[in-house]
Amino acid sequence: VQLQACGGGLVQPGGSLTLSCAASGRTVGDYAIGWFRQDPGKERAFVAAISWSGSTTEYADSVKGRFTISRDNAKNTVNLQMNNLKPDDTALYLCAASRRLGGRADFYDYWGNGTHVTVSS
Repeated sequence: VQLQACGGGLVQPGGSLTLSCAASGRTVGDYAIGWFRQDPGKERAFVAAISWSGSTTEYADSVKGRFTISRDNAKNTVNLQMNNLKPDDTALYLCAASRRLGGRADFYDYWGNGTHVTVSS
């Protein structure tokens, strides 16, 4: 499975961004997709994940109520809608694919390149 993340950028606090993860591969629809974020020198932190069917989602406590993950298997894309962004949301955002749904980075077998999000006034 190959993954390509895009949609990052600079946004003011309180603003919104939508990240997209484009997936390719013969069995991409069988994978849960997760979003993680990482600051330099720190471990990857779980943000959100969605099951292969889209029926189940999980979120980190820090983003619940602000971020929404969704997927369109016909288009092989997973989106992360981020609202009410805060400076603490600044990071490199990566999408990843896993055979199992969860918030542990070691669940995920395939990783995309990431897209930068900067929240600053």
